Amino acid sequence: MRRFSQRSHLVTVSEINITPLLDLAFVLLIIFVITTPLLEQSISLKLPRGVGRPDEHIDPKNVRTVEISNTGVYALDRQRMSLGALLNRLDADSHANPNLIVYIRADKESPFDYTAQLLGGCQRYGITRYSIRTEPNK
Repeated sequence: MRRFSQRSHLVTVSEINITPLLDLAFVLLIIFVITTPLLEQSISLKLPRGVGRPDEHIDPKNVRTVEISNTGVYALDRQRMSLGALLNRLDADSHANPNLIVYIRADKESPFDYTAQLLGGCQRYGITRYSIRTEPNK
């Protein structure tokens, strides 16, 4: 019989096992691919065409964007909320920042009533600086 040398069971491995690392990378990739579309909470809108002039340079921290869908769903900075909550948030923001400008992005197929309610609420709270956004000219 042949005798083998006595080795301990604890043998050091000088190679890195890359399989668990690749498994983790693929799982994270799949998670990011699935969750990335869910991060976009904006409302899908079709803006009307406009003939206005290009925007001046405006500081982005002075701008709040309100979106109005054709079904009457309101969103402030991509967060959906009711008209009352939206106006309360705009009121608080206008007191904190007197240079506040409200960008209004309304769907071209939405009734004007939704936009009129927003404009009336803004005037009630003393917010007079707003811009109705349109699709740029081609």
